[in-house]
Amino acid sequence: MWSQVYDPLGSMVLSSTVAAVPIVVLLGAIGVFNIRAHIAAMLGLVAALIVAVFAYGMPVQMAGLAAAYGAAFGLLPIGWIILNVIFLYQLTNEKGEFAVLQRSISTVSDDRRLQLLFIAFCLGAFFEGAAGFGTPVAVTAAMLIGLGFTPLAASGLSLIANTAPVAFGALGTPVIALSAVTGLDLHELSGMIGRQLPFFSVMVPFWLVWAYVGFRKMMEVWPPILVAGVSFAVPQYLVSNFHGPWLVDIVAAIVSMAALAGFLRIWKPSDRAAATAAELAGAGNAGSVPVKEDLPAPAVRRAWTPWVVLSICVFLWGAPQVRAALDGIWVAKVPVMGLHEQVQKVPPVVAEAHTEAAVYTFNILSTTGSGILLAAIFSGFFLGYSLSGMVRMYLRTIYLVRYSLITISCMLAIGFVTRYAGTDATLGLALANTGWLYPLFGTLIGWLGVALTGSDTASNVLFGGLQKVTAEQLDLSPVLMASANSSGGVMGKMIDAQSIVVASTATRWYGHEGSILRFVFFHSVALAILVGLFVMGQAYVWPMTLLVP
Repeated sequence: MWSQVYDPLGSMVLSSTVAAVPIVVLLGAIGVFNIRAHIAAMLGLVAALIVAVFAYGMPVQMAGLAAAYGAAFGLLPIGWIILNVIFLYQLTNEKGEFAVLQRSISTVSDDRRLQLLFIAFCLGAFFEGAAGFGTPVAVTAAMLIGLGFTPLAASGLSLIANTAPVAFGALGTPVIALSAVTGLDLHELSGMIGRQLPFFSVMVPFWLVWAYVGFRKMMEVWPPILVAGVSFAVPQYLVSNFHGPWLVDIVAAIVSMAALAGFLRIWKPSDRAAATAAELAGAGNAGSVPVKEDLPAPAVRRAWTPWVVLSICVFLWGAPQVRAALDGIWVAKVPVMGLHEQVQKVPPVVAEAHTEAAVYTFNILSTTGSGILLAAIFSGFFLGYSLSGMVRMYLRTIYLVRYSLITISCMLAIGFVTRYAGTDATLGLALANTGWLYPLFGTLIGWLGVALTGSDTASNVLFGGLQKVTAEQLDLSPVLMASANSSGGVMGKMIDAQSIVVASTATRWYGHEGSILRFVFFHSVALAILVGLFVMGQAYVWPMTLLVP
């Protein structure tokens, strides 16, 4: 048994500085020195292991097992999702169906600002609600690149769009996990998050288009942006407060897509030519704009069929009943011997000391990536591929994403080493010592957690207990601060290394992860601070305090 120590150097300033070394190495290598992501991830992993063993006193074997556990989790379920989404994209692109798909999208609107809104925000929210774990970024970035967006724009804008829906992603998994680790009522947490994020669900579509073309060109299309944001925010509030966390994103995304598509049938931008020129200049896009044209209905149906099948499979695999049924057929849960229940997390990070579980679940049937693979196989036969042709394409896809899979495995290995060593808790405790400013910095703890782990669920598990304990000590609402952890965390999603690698893989822009990080970093920090200020208002400023139970 090894107990975590959160201030190993006897000074929170020094301990926090040392704890931050793996993050600085990783992000510095990618964002400053432009080192390829898989090499930067390896360097970050080495730094994390050195800090865990030599600064925090973690046994060498435990540190190595934590890294291996994280790497395995990186391959399944996350790498498995990316591999199969790219496989589906390759199948459709090879047959020319993706080109038909992008031309059909122009029938909704031939304005790229509105195509971006429909795909990255509305459709991406549906995939986030159904599956999460990188699925929305992988799908929407691939679609945007097919529409002629630059790799940087497709990657960065998909990451910015995948924020407001994240707290209720994967059928409410982050909120369910938050309730489990804090002991707070699930419906109270769902409702509190649902009284924070809708304001940002209206803001993010405006922010998204502004990041693409600038403020003036964004204001030219403000009516449909407002429609998309409001039609998402209102169902998000209603479902989260009066039903629960499970179907929030699914319902909100469907309503938003329908509302936006319906509105665009009666509303058009005033100056299409000027808009096109500004979009190309503002995004640095040298590609051509898809021309609106009449397509035969059978061709459109054929092009959309693989993606409709994908949506159905993702939704089904996200349903708890389906997951349980598939796990009932076969699932292997393997305790990581030497790590499972051998690491003790202690106060003040948790109310009472407890051991950390380390059980690797090999659920190949119920993981979302397998549903995506089934959709890809069905689509392959539908598009006329032979079995041998699909096998060749799959092997090509594995070769295509090989560095991305290595990178994701190393990224998750870093996250698991920092989690079991307690270095991430040190950073959280440093932010917790901020007194009356804690509502702001507590929100940033959630942001930091997602930036480190790549998952709002993991951030809630990691820091949910800390948020509750600290809130009680400062006479703040535990529900408010636990919810702030999740709401603030969504803005960290766009800068976590895992998501950036997913985006670079989907757009086939390998080796440019540093450019993507620099593109989104300001947006992530600015939005996280805005969420923190909003939470401060809920804590101290009337009438916003009325939103807190």
